[in-house]
Amino acid sequence: MNGVLVTGGAGYIGSHVVQQLVARGERVVVIDNLSTGFREAVHDAELVVGNVGDRELVTRVLDHHGLDTVMHFAAHTVVPESVSDPVKYYGNNTCNTCNLLASCTDAGVQHFIFSSTAAVYGMTDAGIADEDTPTQPINPYGMSKLMSENMLRDVSAASPMRHVILRYFNVAGCDPSGRIGHSAPHATLLIKVACEHAVGKCDSLCIYGTDYNTPDGTGIRDYIHVEDLAAAHLRALDHLRRGGSSLTLNCGYGHGYSVREVIDAVKRVSGRPLNVIELPRRAGDLAMLIARSARLQDVLDWHPKYDDLDFIVGTAFRWEQKMVRQVEHAG
Repeated sequence: MNGVLVTGGAGYIGSHVVQQLVARGERVVVIDNLSTGFREAVHDAELVVGNVGDRELVTRVLDHHGLDTVMHFAAHTVVPESVSDPVKYYGNNTCNTCNLLASCTDAGVQHFIFSSTAAVYGMTDAGIADEDTPTQPINPYGMSKLMSENMLRDVSAASPMRHVILRYFNVAGCDPSGRIGHSAPHATLLIKVACEHAVGKCDSLCIYGTDYNTPDGTGIRDYIHVEDLAAAHLRALDHLRRGGSSLTLNCGYGHGYSVREVIDAVKRVSGRPLNVIELPRRAGDLAMLIARSARLQDVLDWHPKYDDLDFIVGTAFRWEQKMVRQVEHAG
């Protein structure tokens, strides 16, 4: 039976993918150093605590379990941190991916699915990106992911390995059943931060920039529910197993919501007032970034189930409530 190695499978997105893989009967092994992941987020899969850049460890795991597929999520993802500490991002996101690819080549891995980002596009003229939009990252995070994409393409060209690169737009929400969620501290994703404020974890919520050329002056982003994103990974795996060619695909819904619209949704779902502070724009932020994702739908026959802002916010808010209850119970 084929098996899947999931790097970073104890983290936010990786754990949701592991859950879906296990639910359909896949044999899954997770490698995670638990720097931002959580042991309790891995259910019914073997967890190996370690670094994906450790070639000896990864090769041993791949060989011992006979795994033919790697899904690679392990990465640092905070854009401002990448600007202040670029070496950290190139070391973890790029150099460790290079070592991982070397281990995969040594072990004869056939399929590789890579967690990439819309940050590879940088500034787009119209605020909309398809897979052929020029890649011009404006921060080390985006560049570290683009460099990894290029390495993966080169390895695939020189070996039997085939790959799917999935470029995420704004991932949000949590498992609707509440089994797992987004637990990382110091998160910067708007919906999570807004829900943290709604449950009282922080005193205020900041809007960065209210003078963009958008209908309400705030930035617009394409939000995709993490469960729909996870399902795209399983579709990508099925594509490769059928002998499909290597692909690069955007993961988004093809439409966006402004910061104010997201905040209004959090107010509706939570039923609570929010203390919103308006601040100037942050350097490098875009007015709008929306995915053209027709290729994902057409090639992988992927269709979203949770394309509803209030539903996305609701799953995130209920997870934050659950975490508050856990802390209160522990205390």
